[in-house]
Amino acid sequence: MVAAINFEKKNTMKKMFTLILLIAGTCTVFAQVDTTSYPKERQEIRELLRHQKTGSLIDCDDFIAVGPKGDISFSHQEWVEVQKKEKLVFKSVQPVPGNEFIRIYEGSVAVVNFLIDVKLIVGGQDINIKVRRLEVYHKSTNGWCRVAGQGTEVDEKMFPVNSK
Repeated sequence: MVAAINFEKKNTMKKMFTLILLIAGTCTVFAQVDTTSYPKERQEIRELLRHQKTGSLIDCDDFIAVGPKGDISFSHQEWVEVQKKEKLVFKSVQPVPGNEFIRIYEGSVAVVNFLIDVKLIVGGQDINIKVRRLEVYHKSTNGWCRVAGQGTEVDEKMFPVNSK
């Protein structure tokens, strides 16, 4: 009798464990990155990323940025002032093809992770680096604007980047 009860408990535990794994597996399938919805909005964001001009303003009024050293700017102007203080001048910023990941939420919010090749001058010295950016965009009646951004230099010795 005791053996039958222990067998039943083990069998119930196995069923419970299997159910939990099944639920977790199903949630993982639904959590995959959606790469097809909102195609118009995705294209608008891609165009914005690929055609940014130095000095063009794509930032919302409530823009917030975190710099590579952990500094925080609460407007585009503050972000520009930090660059001046660091004696940093951007020569060019080019997205690396095939390294942009765009998620659109409800058609009006975009979370974008992308890789850029940055050529700049710091303290009079030319520097070429790869930077992984995470940016958040909001779509209003005037179009898309950036509300947040942060960039991190890619350590290519640890994480080599294959430019296509």
